[in-house]
Amino acid sequence: MIEERIKQLGYVIPETPAPLAAYIPCIREGNLVFTAGQLPIVDGKLQYSGKVGAEISTETGMKAAELCLLNCLSVIKSLIDNLDNIEKIIKLTVFVNSADYFTAQPKVANGASELLVNIFGEAGKHVRSAVGVSELPLNAPIEIEMIAKVK
Repeated sequence: MIEERIKQLGYVIPETPAPLAAYIPCIREGNLVFTAGQLPIVDGKLQYSGKVGAEISTETGMKAAELCLLNCLSVIKSLIDNLDNIEKIIKLTVFVNSADYFTAQPKVANGASELLVNIFGEAGKHVRSAVGVSELPLNAPIEIEMIAKVK
């Protein structure tokens, strides 16, 4: 049902991205699943590169955040097999590779947050941090970590 909803919204769950270093993509502790930071990677390729507010517009940053979120869902699916087993999204941490004086990190993070609500409805409402950083791996514009409660 959740994957059908994602398709209806015009998105697909990508193949689970391989970790870039010595870590696992997600871990389950009790009924919580924690993802590692996910970049806007599709088929092993970074889809967007650069600082938001310089090389990347706020709107493009929002699109990159959507891809990061879909990758978070992909790694969760690889662990729990079925996204219908997600009971609630608890928290997102959104890191924005920000140009000097760029302060619209919350708007960029809305790309991911609004997609979660569109997918999960009330269960997609979550707490969030949107943090401006000076660099991210591979010069990605966005990196997102997620915590979800599962059945």
